[in-house]
Amino acid sequence: MNLVDKTDQTFALTTPLYYVNDVPHIGSAYTTIAADVVARYQRLKGHRVLLITGTDEHGQKIQRSAESLGKAPQEFCDGIVPSFVTLWEKLNIQYDRFSRTTAPRHAAIVKEFFGRVWQKGDIYQGQQKGWYCVACEEFKEERELLDGKRCPIHTNKEVEWRDEQNYFFRLSKYQTQLEEFYQSHPDFIQPESRRNEVLSFVSRGLQDFSISRINLDWGFPVPSDPNQTLYVWFDALLGYVTALLEPDAEPTLANALATWWPINLHLIGKDILRFHAVYWPAMLMSADLPLPNRVFGHGFLTKDGQKMGKALGNTLDPIALVERYGSDAVRYYFLKEIEFGKDGDFNESRFINVLNADLANDLGNLLNRSLNMVKKYCAGNQVSVSDETISAANPLKTIGLHLGEQVQQAYQALAFNQACEAVLSLVQASNKFIDEQAPWSLYKQGQQQEVEKVLYAVLESVRLSAYLLSPVIPNISSEIYQQLGFGINFNEQNQTTTAAPFSIHSQWGLLSNKQLLGNPQPIFKRIEPPKND
Repeated sequence: MNLVDKTDQTFALTTPLYYVNDVPHIGSAYTTIAADVVARYQRLKGHRVLLITGTDEHGQKIQRSAESLGKAPQEFCDGIVPSFVTLWEKLNIQYDRFSRTTAPRHAAIVKEFFGRVWQKGDIYQGQQKGWYCVACEEFKEERELLDGKRCPIHTNKEVEWRDEQNYFFRLSKYQTQLEEFYQSHPDFIQPESRRNEVLSFVSRGLQDFSISRINLDWGFPVPSDPNQTLYVWFDALLGYVTALLEPDAEPTLANALATWWPINLHLIGKDILRFHAVYWPAMLMSADLPLPNRVFGHGFLTKDGQKMGKALGNTLDPIALVERYGSDAVRYYFLKEIEFGKDGDFNESRFINVLNADLANDLGNLLNRSLNMVKKYCAGNQVSVSDETISAANPLKTIGLHLGEQVQQAYQALAFNQACEAVLSLVQASNKFIDEQAPWSLYKQGQQQEVEKVLYAVLESVRLSAYLLSPVIPNISSEIYQQLGFGINFNEQNQTTTAAPFSIHSQWGLLSNKQLLGNPQPIFKRIEPPKND
């Protein structure tokens, strides 16, 4: 089974389909921010992008949550889903499709896919005995359990013993095929630590897994046996496929897979790695479909060094966070301060300090003071010099000439922190440069040409920094571009792909000597730490 290379002009990526047993948490926001940054970067590159997000709405956990509130499961789901839509809007997420596994069209895709796997002889009936975690919707091996028969992921929940007749998928049949695939496609699972985890799990021997449940009403019936309900993961993973359908297309696999398949990138949390990196590719192999290009499992988030949870009373409400500080601030902190793929921590004091230092002081103040000096020292609010007059030895030009390529490599590798740090190095060098060159002194000495060279180099560096950071902080980058006289809004997709092509705007030296600069305005207001009561 080989990967299929799609045209370079399309790029499809997914967040997980989030489970709707509760409103979205900061971990859901984190994955979705990262996905949005990748999508925006790919659009800058001129690619047609499809960003899929959505909700996984079936299973016992949903049924029990609904029952506890005296609601029907569909009513319960319909009440939770809008909270995801609202949060994505507040975080400035530009998704293209929102997939719900309760959608009627999804039922048709699941039924057709099941039929393919059934015809292959990869589904059979057998007895399922074992410890089951309702929160994970997964059977656990005895060796995985914590003391007191507790789940290793949901550590405050005891697993339940199950002994029932189910339908199984022949995962064991694909052991060798999967191992060969991992070997021939070393970049399929990332980062390296997640890949090693999967290789270790698979090497211990794969066991067939149950794809149905009895005594469960909330889900799709097994097509060959309506007395059983399809297991949530067999249904949920296919939500990615359903999302590929054009709105008016008949819900068939052929229509769903025609344009955007295979998915270029699945972004997930590490807790659902096994489903995406083992079960999902085996299911696709069984259905004779091409596999996705890449599965990237990021780490968990903690708060003040502690795992978050309602029991501890230390949850972090993403809606409250973005309403207090703004979407760009939240996006920047989580992607700049945490190495994507590793676990990371949120600390409010550090959050405020980082944003004030990087966005208010280093970037915002640099733009503001430079534009004010242009108004003061340059005729007609324009810098009369252009890139050609700036020496290749200029320290900002030296950094800027290679920065676009460096940041591009970081985005490609999902090394968002490296992209941010590389750009910040140019911003910090620009602050140092303007202090050392002291254009105010050069102006007093009558060295007008030198004054304008300094201001050009700094403003061009700010422009380049804003462009390269626009996938992360689109609002601030748009504000900077408009103050520099560019009528480009990075939240408008047609402008970022046509008016701001990556091949031009990612190069140092774009600013023109005919550029009419705007009025300086603060682009990020300094955050005052909250006062303790």
